[in-house]
Amino acid sequence: MIERKYPQTRLRRTRMKDFLRDLVAENNLTTNDLIQPIFIAEQSEKKIEIPSMPSIYRHNLDSLYCEVEELSNAGIKTIAIFPAIDSTQKDDQGSQALNENNIVCLALRGLHERFPEVVKIADVALDPFTDHGHDGLVNNDGEIDNDATLVCLQNQALLLAQSGADIVAPSDMMDGRVQAIRSTLESNSFTNTIILSYAAKYASSFYGPFRDAVGSSTNLGKSTKKSYQMNFANIDEALHEVAMDIKEGADIVMVKPGTAYLDVVHAIKVNFQIPTFVYQVSGEYSMLQLSIEKGWLDKDVMLESLLCCKRAGADAILTYAAKEISSELNS
Repeated sequence: MIERKYPQTRLRRTRMKDFLRDLVAENNLTTNDLIQPIFIAEQSEKKIEIPSMPSIYRHNLDSLYCEVEELSNAGIKTIAIFPAIDSTQKDDQGSQALNENNIVCLALRGLHERFPEVVKIADVALDPFTDHGHDGLVNNDGEIDNDATLVCLQNQALLLAQSGADIVAPSDMMDGRVQAIRSTLESNSFTNTIILSYAAKYASSFYGPFRDAVGSSTNLGKSTKKSYQMNFANIDEALHEVAMDIKEGADIVMVKPGTAYLDVVHAIKVNFQIPTFVYQVSGEYSMLQLSIEKGWLDKDVMLESLLCCKRAGADAILTYAAKEISSELNS
């Protein structure tokens, strides 16, 4: 009999059975890690499917409440709401953002009353409300006026907090907006309102379906957001952005997009040890979901992509697949 000499350590031993793989897993995904983005609109139909986002809908208020109840029952504890504003309500100042009876404020008040246990995130940005599709005000030279925009963002954040938002999330990428918002919240006794800063938001081509969903793609036209969103070639700049936002009063920071930017997530978590979220954006979701529906990829690819976000260091993930994945996690 020939004696075979193998190394004493065989890494395959702990991979042989499902329960062993689970036992030694370094990272796990639960419903506590998932945040469901929801699109809302003033519309007579309860929900309307978004063509470029398979299985995702725009909801009216009645449908929103039903959706949140289903999410809560599935173990999803946090939602982020995004409005689709009718073109007749848009102007160059984004004035509707400061209307206390806009669809976002109505939704927040309704959710606060019906689902006080659900964490409600509301975006602070003007792009859903402007007729030019930008996140900030545009000056006479066609440039984004950073400092004038800050005043609008301060007022918008305060209104969202007054309406019931647990977390306000500035996604505009204006310089100094976290400090401006924190100062306004503190001076109006909203000291416990959390600021989730889109600290590293890149000028990405993965946002297309989202802009379709909120109706800003037509307004934006051929214009770009590269003068204020980050260059996707950079990572040191992302660390600089995060350091500034932490100093200004951010409680949580976020990287957007997700899967293609996990090196950024990891670098932020290692350098700052602050709660760090990642947004698996519309383009990433739609690519995977469509591939699954076409049979090009196995359905487990969605779960894999989210667990990779956790492995990179994300504490939570905004994903349009949250509801779907929760059923797998709970089975």
